[in-house]
Amino acid sequence: MNHVSQRLSFREKLGYSLGDAATNFFFQTMLMFQNRFYTDTFGISASAAAWLFLVVRLWDACFDPMVGIASDRTNTRWGKFRPWVLWTALPFGLVFWLTFTTPAFGATAKIIYAWATYIVLMMLYSANNTPYSALTGVMTEDVDERTSISTYRFFSAMVATLIVQGLTRPLVYKFGHGDDAKGWSITIGIYACICVVFYFIAFASVRERVRPDPKQQASVRGDIADVFKCPPWVMMFLLTLFIFITLAWRGSSMDYYFNYYVDRAKLIDFLKAIGLGGAAAGQATWWKTALDWFGLIVAPDGSNAGGVGFGFFNMTGIALTIVGVLCSKPLAMRFGKKAVFLCGMGAATVVTALIYVVPRDNVTLLFWLSLAWPASWGPTIPLLWAMIADVADYSEWKTGRRATGFVYAGIVFALKAGLMGGALTSGVLAAYGYVANVPQTEQALHGIRLSATVFAAIPFALGLVCLALYPISKELNLRIGDELAERRKKFASA
Repeated sequence: MNHVSQRLSFREKLGYSLGDAATNFFFQTMLMFQNRFYTDTFGISASAAAWLFLVVRLWDACFDPMVGIASDRTNTRWGKFRPWVLWTALPFGLVFWLTFTTPAFGATAKIIYAWATYIVLMMLYSANNTPYSALTGVMTEDVDERTSISTYRFFSAMVATLIVQGLTRPLVYKFGHGDDAKGWSITIGIYACICVVFYFIAFASVRERVRPDPKQQASVRGDIADVFKCPPWVMMFLLTLFIFITLAWRGSSMDYYFNYYVDRAKLIDFLKAIGLGGAAAGQATWWKTALDWFGLIVAPDGSNAGGVGFGFFNMTGIALTIVGVLCSKPLAMRFGKKAVFLCGMGAATVVTALIYVVPRDNVTLLFWLSLAWPASWGPTIPLLWAMIADVADYSEWKTGRRATGFVYAGIVFALKAGLMGGALTSGVLAAYGYVANVPQTEQALHGIRLSATVFAAIPFALGLVCLALYPISKELNLRIGDELAERRKKFASA
């Protein structure tokens, strides 16, 4: 049987992908830097930050399903999910900037401000990203084309990630001129403007083509029952949760790792050896001038070495990740999504833990292991969201009901719940005696080291178990797509 084919234009795929680029200007900032921003710049304790992250995750558990239910029941001339991307763009950008702006308040008022902005930001993220993600499941019913959409989407996401992970710390240092609060506000203001523009482009570019049976009766109870009785959805929910716990835990910990654990003198020597040291007066080349503009040249006193090193390691790793993303579709078509995901995630789990044994003065070994991580993880990145679209199909195939928004709402909640990896970072650092902006004790350094490596690898290992239990094979995936296409032809002609 030849599976259904429904090709999309380059313009539509590219326009859609810019929505995820926008999301990653926000999400990567939260993933990598929010924890240290709160403790070292905004000025709240690690334990206060941990409680903030945990409590907001509980609210997300209530709010995210509401967005899924509401978007499934939205009916406009633009479709069900597209309008949400439009409606939330401006408020999302504004609150994103406010969250990383430090007001001149007292300690109590600062905590209230942090709670208010973070809660509203996470609500707007849900209202934007749940419908945006659901679009993957309704733009086309071609399972291979969905992988292609996800490849475009995550290529753009990785370009945004390259910018955020590579340039954020250097830009904060550059714009702040010693005032990190000012540097963060300006840097995030730029990112927020980019987000708004990209969301408008994404809204204007895409079309919704896969629609539920018009005779389908709306039922919140039915939507909930369908997903919890769907084994692939349960496995994808847990897999997403474990993946993003590791990404948040590892990402936020590595910022501390570079600034406190890695030997500063050896890091400066390494950066100078690869050309990121400052030039003598009158001897700067054009490319060093460009790098210096972005804050990617080590200052004479070495005060920004941690940020430059963190940025350089991230940028080279993400460049390799982009190559992996581009390889994802051909690998998935050859071996199946599940097989590629298992191999890549398994290797990334091993590398994450292995960094624990790197001596603090061996920057070269750290660099090569930092490249091995994205080489392993890169091909898996587009597969997660393509597989979730397959889950929406599976649920419809089994039950005769389609609730794309609700399926994605649960997964987006799992993704946001995974951000508690940042809370786990805060909790571990507090337990090991971390104090912001001072030389750390050996115990605190060991906590930073464990948090970035061994502890962060554990959720990945649990995710591998979920992935092994995921029941949709390549053959079943194609069969479901073909049978659903036949059903839709029948009710379209009815």
